[in-house]
Amino acid sequence: MDLIRVILSILLPPLGVFLQVGFGMHFWLNILLTLCGYIPGIVHAIWIIAKK
Repeated sequence: MDLIRVILSILLPPLGVFLQVGFGMHFWLNILLTLCGYIPGIVHAIWIIAKK
């Protein structure tokens, strides 16, 4: 399941974070990071998935 989350995080970072933690602080932070730049959103999403 983590592999699917990582692939989704590369395509759409907030979706991968949502599947991992739901509508929490990390989800909204990831949306903000993705809007500021696509790469920071991906890095944050991968970090959240790898951490849990």
